[in-house]
This record gives sequence, structure tokens and C-alpha cells, in this order.
Amino acid sequence: MYQKLIHWLKSLPWINDTLLFCIIIGLAILSYFFLKEIVFRFLRRITKHTKTQIDDLLFSKTFLRRIAFVAPLYLISQFTYLIPGEEKEIDKLLSISLTLVIFLSIGAILTSVTELYDRLERFKSRPIKGYIQIIKIILYSFMVILIIGIIIGQSFTSIITGLGAFTAVLILVFRDTILNFIASLQISSYDLVHVGDWIEVPKFGADGDVIDISLMIVKVQNFDKTITIIPTYKLIEETFKNWRGMQQTGVRRIKRSVYIDQNSIKFCDKKLLDKFEKVDLISNYIKGKRSEVEEFNKNKSQDINALINGKQLTNIGTFRIYLIEFLRKRNDISKDFSFHVRQLAAGPDGLPIEIYAYVTKTNFIDFENEQADIFDHILAVIPQFELRLFQNPSGSDFSSLVRN
Repeated sequence: MYQKLIHWLKSLPWINDTLLFCIIIGLAILSYFFLKEIVFRFLRRITKHTKTQIDDLLFSKTFLRRIAFVAPLYLISQFTYLIPGEEKEIDKLLSISLTLVIFLSIGAILTSVTELYDRLERFKSRPIKGYIQIIKIILYSFMVILIIGIIIGQSFTSIITGLGAFTAVLILVFRDTILNFIASLQISSYDLVHVGDWIEVPKFGADGDVIDISLMIVKVQNFDKTITIIPTYKLIEETFKNWRGMQQTGVRRIKRSVYIDQNSIKFCDKKLLDKFEKVDLISNYIKGKRSEVEEFNKNKSQDINALINGKQLTNIGTFRIYLIEFLRKRNDISKDFSFHVRQLAAGPDGLPIEIYAYVTKTNFIDFENEQADIFDHILAVIPQFELRLFQNPSGSDFSSLVRN
């Protein structure tokens, strides 16, 4: 029986070759599962027990799953002559498959390199994701050209030569990619933005931390936990603010004004000066100034009973000195950076007294709490200098005026 079957198969060689080819396909499938489930799984176990993370990433599941196709495809390609009528088509299909597998495996390695780079603490501020994406685009472009060459039976060089006529079209199609690539180089070269930086981009409504920088986009997580996506080249085109300097120096600036009603500004009489002498922060200042003023006015033949004559202190000037001493005594105000209390130009909203100082708290909540504490005190102490805050009249003011 067995001899008859062999004789019958020899008399029909196409059936014999087809069966052999099916057996080869079966062996190829077995070789794939053997590599994937036994060899590569064993290799993964070994890499997990090593101290370095390089082998864990380079021999990732994605890479091993893709590279496992190489052996069965190569095995099948050696026996395509068994199907002479379809040999060329099968060879083309196998060549395309091998090309895909090899290039996609290289892509998996590049992805692993990106992950490894991002895990290294010293490189977190300089991501290479954008550059890896550029390499992948070039790599996959070569892959597409090779596959097209295999399909139409042309060499790689002849296809590249033919593509020269479409250069303008390609540039137009990949315009954003080219702009993003140049922007990525500028961001990296000039050290403009890092992952983790707090940036503000008003045009896009972005105000938060950068969580990802890639070739095409910069991803910003706003403080309300929404995500803003900004094209990388738009970050170079538009104005944006990076708060990294504030975070690195460990201080954050206060620059805020209180507006004084100019009608409440006056010279200090004896009663008011006696009151100020009891204030610890400016007691020595008032005593020194009173002596200085008295000495100055003694040498003048003017009637000093009129406050307009001679040299006098003002409540607004004394208030400004009080604020300087108040800030100087606070531990949360940095003494390494300049701080000052100054008058700005008077306007219809009153006389601005600006507090310019640096707080040693950069965290948003801590900074706002410290700033609120400072201005709570300032607003409460203003009446003690017989000054008034300027405030536009409200509905209750008009109601009180009508009642009176």
C-alpha cells in the first residue's frame, strides 16, 4: 500500500511538490511557535534576572514577536521552487513580508532605545523622542520604497530617481513634519523646554506642566488637569513663558500694588508721630527722623507751627518705610534678591504702592498663601497710618449717599 502511494505521488509530481510545500509551511509555523514560546520566553526570563535594564528593553516582547517571523519566512523562501507556476509571486510576497518584519523589528529596537533613554534620570530633561521619530520616518520611507520596488520589479536606485519629479509634492505633504523637525532641533539646541517645565502659551490656552515632547506635538497638562496639544513648530512661532528659572532659583516674585486714596495723604503732626513711635518696626526710624527734622528746621527762620513750612514727614512715606521693614523681618522673603516698596505714577485709581519682593515658596498653593498673608496685613494696617484705600463706589455707596 505504501509503495503504491509513493508510486502514485511520483506519477503526479505537482501533487507531490504541493504536499511537500505544505509540510514546509507546517514546519515554518512550528518553528515560529518554537522560537516565540520556548526560545524567546527562556531568553526573556534570563534578561529579567540580570541587573541591567538594557537587555530587558532591547529584547522586548514586541521585538521578539516580530523577529520570530524571520526564520519561518526564510525557511519557506528556500522551497518556493516546489510551486513552479507561482514561484515568482510567492517569492515577491515572502520578500515583502521579510522586509516588513526586518524594518518593523528595527523600529521596535528604536522604541526600546527611547524608553531606555527616558528612564535615565540625567537625560529626562533632554528627550530624544522627536529624533527617534525622524529616524523611524526615514526608516519606514526606505521600507515603502523597497516594497514598491519588489512589487514592480524595479531597483531601489531607479525608484529614487523617479521620485525626484515628486520632490515638490513630498515637501508640501510633509511640510508640518519638516517644520516640526526644525522646531525640535531649536528646542533642543537652545534648551527652551524640558519635560516637567511649567509653561504658559496664551494663544493655545496652555498653562501647566509639559508632560511630553515629540516630533509633532508638545503635550501640556494644565493645572485644571486638562491636556493641551500644541504643534511643536507653533511653540517656536508663538510667544510662550517658561517658569523653569523660577523653579531652579527656588524663589517666586511678588509684584502687586495697593491703591491709596490721594485725598488721605498728609503731613504727620506731633500726635501722629507719637503714635508711630510706639510701632516696633519703625520706632527707631521715627525717632531718628524726628531729630533730623527738628535739627533741620532749627536752622530755618520759618514758622514751623505751619506744617507746610520746613521739613516734615508724611504718612504715605512713613507707611512705605513700614512696609520695607515689615518685609525685611519676614522669613519667607528672600534676602538674596532685591525687594522694594515703591510709588508708581498716580492715576484715576489712586496712588499705587507696589510691593516688589521674592518669596521662598515656589509651589502654587504655598506661594498664594504667603502672598495672601502679606497683603492681608498690608490692607489691615493702612488705616493705622490715616490712609484710605481707593475703591470705586459700589451700589451700597450710592444707596448710603441717597439715604443721607
